[in-house]
Amino acid sequence: MKLIVQIPCFNEAETLRQTLADIPRRIAGVDQVEVLVIDDGSTDGTANLARDLGVDHVVRHKRNMGLARSFRTGIEAGLALGADIIVNTDGDNQYAGADIPRLIGPILAGEADIVVGDRQTAKVAHFSRGKKLLQTLGSFAVRQLSHTDVPDAVSGFRAISRDAALHLNIVSSFSYTIEMLIQAGRKQIAITSVPVGTNAKTRRSRLFKSIPGFIGQSLVTMVRMYAMYRPLRLFFYLGLVLSFIGALPILRFVYLYLNGQGDGHIQSLVLGGVLVVIGFMTLLIGLVADLVNFNRQLIEMALEKVRRLELAQRAELSSEAASGTEVASQIAAVERRAGQWVPDTQDATAEAKPRKSKTIKSAR
Repeated sequence: MKLIVQIPCFNEAETLRQTLADIPRRIAGVDQVEVLVIDDGSTDGTANLARDLGVDHVVRHKRNMGLARSFRTGIEAGLALGADIIVNTDGDNQYAGADIPRLIGPILAGEADIVVGDRQTAKVAHFSRGKKLLQTLGSFAVRQLSHTDVPDAVSGFRAISRDAALHLNIVSSFSYTIEMLIQAGRKQIAITSVPVGTNAKTRRSRLFKSIPGFIGQSLVTMVRMYAMYRPLRLFFYLGLVLSFIGALPILRFVYLYLNGQGDGHIQSLVLGGVLVVIGFMTLLIGLVADLVNFNRQLIEMALEKVRRLELAQRAELSSEAASGTEVASQIAAVERRAGQWVPDTQDATAEAKPRKSKTIKSAR
């Protein structure tokens, strides 16, 4: 069982040392614990510091590409490195590394494939009252959209099994937290959460510059992901609402017309007709989007199989390389022994020649 702890970083040289120190290197039920740092175009020497601190693997983006893409890079690298479980944590030491054994516990027990760390935001001292309220409302909205029961939807401290990582396809450039839950819920991946601790705040968040900006980006992500995985339902309700609103002025016109007061109210008929047509077109768009959704599912299934084949081929090549190295070592050992044996043979031959020469003289 191999565990890889991935840490997406952007200019985290000040906090990376403490983050790494908090990660346990020995965990019950895990044979190997390795650390992977994804340097997202840092300019403060984060990658060099990671290497100096003995990080097992470092992947670096040449420019800043965002948290979601860094997370995706880490997942791909973790799979390629043979991880059975991938734990994601932040480089600012927000999450308590000592809780990693608790976080991966449900995966080791075979109870879940994704485990999200619940920060219990109501108890976090440095969270303002407004932020706690937004966290509660946002997590509630994500639970409704994803059909999951995760109390802290935007927590980045989460564990992912190898099988779940092969199923996930992060396409957002803002944040992976909401998208992952909606995807996992749609794909019926087993998800649970466990309470985890947090450390003292070390810096302001770099993911967003303001609370309204974060709310806007989160809403866009939720709508986009829900439209991607539930297009027919979304466009059906949207079209139904538009058609209902359009029917009201039409009914008003019909009522007035039947009572002989239709003159001067033709605009109600026009407005209602336009809204009804838009509503009907929205329903048609929903049908087309639903067909596209099924096509996307087929593509994701093919992508998953390709990933598995690539990883299996890579593992086979690594095994062959290891076998080749072992054979080469054995050959080198034989050559060394042969090299030590040759001089002894030469000495024996040299000793035998004088004795033969003496025997010939005595015969004469």
